Amino acid sequence: MITTPLKGAKTSVSSTSDQQELITYFKSTTLLKNPIVIDLQNQSRTSKINVFTSSDCSIWTKECSDEILRISQKTEHVKWIKSVRRKIHEHPELAFQEHETSKLVRQELDKMEISYRFPLATTGIRAIIGSGQPPFVALRADMDALPIQEAVEWEHKSKIAGKMHACGHDAHVAMLIGAARILKAREKNLKGTVILIFQPAEEAGNGAKRMIKDGALENVEAIFAAHVSHQHPTGVIGSRTGALLAGCGFFRAVISGKTGQASNPHHSIDPLLAASAAVISLQSIVSRESNPLDSQVVSVTSFNGGDNLDMIPETVTLRGTFRAFSTTNFYQLLKRIREVFTEQASVFRCNATVEFFEDKDTIYPPTVNDDRMYEHVKKVAGDLVGTTNFKVVPPMMGAEDFSFYSEVIPAAFFYIGIRNETLGSIHTGHSPHFMIDEDVLPIGAATHAAIAERYLYDYGS
Repeated sequence: MITTPLKGAKTSVSSTSDQQELITYFKSTTLLKNPIVIDLQNQSRTSKINVFTSSDCSIWTKECSDEILRISQKTEHVKWIKSVRRKIHEHPELAFQEHETSKLVRQELDKMEISYRFPLATTGIRAIIGSGQPPFVALRADMDALPIQEAVEWEHKSKIAGKMHACGHDAHVAMLIGAARILKAREKNLKGTVILIFQPAEEAGNGAKRMIKDGALENVEAIFAAHVSHQHPTGVIGSRTGALLAGCGFFRAVISGKTGQASNPHHSIDPLLAASAAVISLQSIVSRESNPLDSQVVSVTSFNGGDNLDMIPETVTLRGTFRAFSTTNFYQLLKRIREVFTEQASVFRCNATVEFFEDKDTIYPPTVNDDRMYEHVKKVAGDLVGTTNFKVVPPMMGAEDFSFYSEVIPAAFFYIGIRNETLGSIHTGHSPHFMIDEDVLPIGAATHAAIAERYLYDYGS
């Protein structure tokens, strides 16, 4: 995810009471008070799905959700899902290089006898569980890491210099594999088909776009995905209807003039002056042209005219980013940024070229949650973690390539909390100090599984 601080978020929150409330809720569920005892002695080490039993949820009740949660929190399941996440964390791989991560996922799917298509988008996987008949619902996890040196000292620290899972994608993959195990155990209950999408290159690689092109959404009518969040206590789920994450683009403008001695500026055509005027004019796009109730951002983040103190440069290069919560406003910003650079350059007798890197897949549309899919997530989360542990969150100026899925079919993106101040799980994504509270893993697996199974129950024949 391309990140930005949560709009209106506090830099420090006390999560102890919220975490205690969540623990109390889990302990209070009827099925957790009376767990089913299963003899594991005769189970094969690789036959992981047979250690679970499932009731017939021909009529969906809260007990069905409780059963999914109970399965996810069995000691054997928790130990396994943590081990999966740690293996991935130790061997981070960048966009479209997730070969070992993809191999690990396929090995786990093979053990569960889950069929899949591979490769999609170089390293991506499309797995299938259920009847093979409509409706089809998809769950997605991103697999790529970041070019960051990990600063967290722990037993399973990244073993690859300069690479780190600093945005929680290792946890996303582990939770989806955990959901696969639960869904496979409950396959007879599925009133349709669940598609599991393990996607490469979310971080500035637009892996989602490539996955769609390669058929990941074939027959799929709705899709869901989660992202871990340090803004919420571990296990708390948050989302909102409508625009959740901004559309994001980047630009580079080159303003060209005529070089000359700084002591004789009248013999030059000064691109620095034109560039400075353009930077100021760009600010008026948001402050004077956009609705103040519709958040937008235009930021110039780089201004380079060279380092010769005695010369007016021939060119100045400016770079920056822009964000908006609707596709219409996003492309209006793009249009106006181009116009401001070219027109301001001409005022000062310069020329300007503006590039938005469309050919490099760096434009992300806004991530917009479908109303019905959001309500579905809210309903499932309320059953699993309790209604008080579902939060309606504000929009964020961060961006996510899940937005490409939400452009095609109804979709819902949600957060699941990992904040635990005692463990030090307090740092934002893309920080070298980023870490997660692994207690989130079974909760995330259960949430994914329940979202998919209940979707098929609600929308199946």
